[in-house]
Amino acid sequence: MSEPILEASGLRKVFASQAEELEVLRGVDLRVEAGSRIAITGASGSGKSTLLSILGGLDRSSSGRLRVGPYELSGLPERRLTEYRAAFVGFVFQFHYLLKDFSALENVAIPAYMRSGDRKAAFERARSLLGDVGLEERLDHYPSQLSGGERQRAAIARALVNSPSLVLADEPTGNLDAASARGVRELLFGLSEKYGTTLVIVTHEPGLAAAAGLRYELADGILRPA
Repeated sequence: MSEPILEASGLRKVFASQAEELEVLRGVDLRVEAGSRIAITGASGSGKSTLLSILGGLDRSSSGRLRVGPYELSGLPERRLTEYRAAFVGFVFQFHYLLKDFSALENVAIPAYMRSGDRKAAFERARSLLGDVGLEERLDHYPSQLSGGERQRAAIARALVNSPSLVLADEPTGNLDAASARGVRELLFGLSEKYGTTLVIVTHEPGLAAAAGLRYELADGILRPA
């Protein structure tokens, strides 16, 4: 068996208030091989997005161990977590989060420019990726001038601009009509294969989950094969 790109063991997440403690994750174990494409399903409020945030270094588990690539995320200082998010992971969310005052090309190029400082290379990479997602004719359009599906395609291009090894997608088709959702699904899996990225998707959409090679369900804080 090859070395996994992601290995989680006993991940717990507890949200505490003055009134109570809510245990959302009760000991999640997950092993993901490099280049694989997996989907995580579960009821609303089951903790899917919480788990994805922990895998992406946006949140920390209450306990447990998590290694992603060369990064041991458990106890990693914030400076190194920032490096991990910039260099190793690409994020696609349900909402596109494009900056409204910047064009599609600028939105995709900004993360690469901020990381490398090389403006020419960042914009060339962004232009190439926008071609990959079918927006080569929309480079200078602002988010308000793009359809919902086009905005999400631009967000996929942005997620790939720093050549991440791992892409995490949280309900990436949740705000789209059926036709746009189908296009985004095809892009996510097609570009994952093209660029050799590992893809982990959280979704409630059956078609998107069915396209993944491996499927898991999160229920009662435990992750199980679906």
